[in-house]
This record gives sequence, structure tokens and C-alpha cells, in this order.
Amino acid sequence: MVYVVIIFLWTAILLYILLGGADFGAGIIELFTSRANRPRMRKKMYEAIGPVWEANHMWLIIVIVILFVGFPKIYTTVSIYLHIPLVCMLMGIIARGTAFVFRNYDAVKDDMQKVYTPIFVISSVVTPFFLGIIAASAVSGQIDLQARDFLSAYVFSWLSWFSVTVGIFTVTICAYLANIFIIGEAEDEQDRQLFTRKARRTIFVVMAAGGLVFLAAHSEGIPLLNWIFSDVPGIIALIMATISLVITFVLLNRNKPVMLRLLAGFQVTMILFAATYSHFPDIILLKGGDNLSLLTHQGQFKTIETLGYALLIGSIFIIPALVYLIYSFQQKKGNTSAH
Repeated sequence: MVYVVIIFLWTAILLYILLGGADFGAGIIELFTSRANRPRMRKKMYEAIGPVWEANHMWLIIVIVILFVGFPKIYTTVSIYLHIPLVCMLMGIIARGTAFVFRNYDAVKDDMQKVYTPIFVISSVVTPFFLGIIAASAVSGQIDLQARDFLSAYVFSWLSWFSVTVGIFTVTICAYLANIFIIGEAEDEQDRQLFTRKARRTIFVVMAAGGLVFLAAHSEGIPLLNWIFSDVPGIIALIMATISLVITFVLLNRNKPVMLRLLAGFQVTMILFAATYSHFPDIILLKGGDNLSLLTHQGQFKTIETLGYALLIGSIFIIPALVYLIYSFQQKKGNTSAH
């Protein structure tokens, strides 16, 4: 049953990156859009992310619950030694959601609208940035359980060039996903060309950010290349991600929005697989060579068993509800367009 729980954990992380990432990317794109194009870009972006905006943090909650219930040692280590980036990420989530609601649904449209927009776009960058830092810190070997001072325990456990570059890479991935999602919402050729140009630029930005991650890993002695290229599945995943990226670049010249979204999701899936496969089941690599494993540091058998059944039963309700949510938004969009 522990493998069922692990599959749910990995899938929830992936879905949060895909759906939450596209959501965060909406604000990132808005930040780098000219004032003249910003109104129509904003409208199309919210049509693209509307079906998942209502539920994307559900996946983060599932991740937290799984770690808290099923892997308390891992949950405790992360929440203690990475509490600073965790708090920053959570503050970004709260600020972003609050600004989004007030900006779009406030009954009174006044000068405060000028305040909500900067909060929304800045928190859209801050949140995935610290999410990437947390992920990188977990495998960078910087967490020192024997640390005796504040900086060593709670700052240098996450503050490194590798973690920062992974944070930047995560931001670019979110922007890339949002760019791909928005193309399908373009109703005229001018908008489609605008969003396509942005998507092309984002692809090159993602590649550059990925290169920085490898350089930072090499400079800090993190065997990232070895993790990816030491196993055949990791190599295959990276090759598949590269091929699908080339196909995406070609299809940007054609009106294939569904295929583009599928390819973008596939690319992120392959990247996450390549980054996690080689050191599975270790989820946290500690300073000194120790690690925390999903198999060794799991909770009691009965706890894992109950958690596994709860996740299986819960998915019976969650998946149809999510499908209906997407369907409802599509119907609403169609009715709005008809009027």
C-alpha cells in the first residue's frame, strides 16, 4: 500500500506543477507584457486557467496531508529546516489569491486596483520561485540535522546557487505552461500570433534557465548529471522531453492547441521523472550523505494502509468533480461567447 501512497504523492506534485504552474504563469506573463497588450492577454489568460484556478491548490494540500500523515519524519524535517522558504511560498499563495479576487470581483473599482495588480504579478513570481527552492534544497544535501546555529540550520539549508537557479527554472516553466495554455484561447489571428511569439521566447528562456541549473549543480558538487544520465529511464525521459520540445516548437506555427497542451504536460512530466527517478525512494538528501527515504521513514503500517484506501476512495470523488468543473467552465465560456 505504501507504493499506492507514493504514486498519489508524486502525481499530486506533478499536477500542482502543471495546473498550479500554469496559474502562476498567468501573472508572470502579465508582468512581462506591454501595457497595450495586457488587457486582452489578461482576459484570455483567465479563460485558459479558469477551470483549474478554483482547485489547483487542492494538489498542494494533498501533498502536505500525505507527508504529514504517512511520512511524519520527512514532513517534520522539511517544515523545520525549510520553514523560511515555506513561509515565503505560502505568503505568496495568500497574497496572490487575495489580490486576484479583489482585482476581479471587487464591488468598488477604485485606485486600489493599482495596488492589487502589482501584488498579483509579484506573488505570481515569488510563489513558484520558492517552490523551486524548496524542491532543490531537499536534494542538494545542504540540510544539516547536526547544525548548531541559526544560519547553518535555517538559512544555508536552502540558500545556495543551485536552489536559486532551480527556483528561476521553476518560474520559467510556469511561464512556459501559461503561454502554451493561452494559445488555445486565441479567437483571432492577431492574438494567436502574439501568444505564439511569447511561447517561442519562453522556450529559449526555459532552456537557458535549465542550463544555469546544471552549471550551479556542477559548481556546488551536486551530481545532477549523474542522477539523470546514470540510468536508462532517466536518459530516455530527457530524450523524450527534448523531442517533444522540438515538436512543440514546430507546432506553434499551426493551430493545434490541444496537442500543444498535451506536449507541454508531457515535457514537465518527463523532467520531473528524470530528476527524481535515480535517487528514489530517497526524497531528502541530507548533509553528510544521509537521506530520508519514502520506504524507510514511512509511518506505521496501519496508518499507511488507511491513508492508501482514503486516497483511492477520495479519487473516486475528486476526479469526476474536477472533470465537471472543467466542463462547467467550458460551458460558461461558450455561453459568454454566444452573447
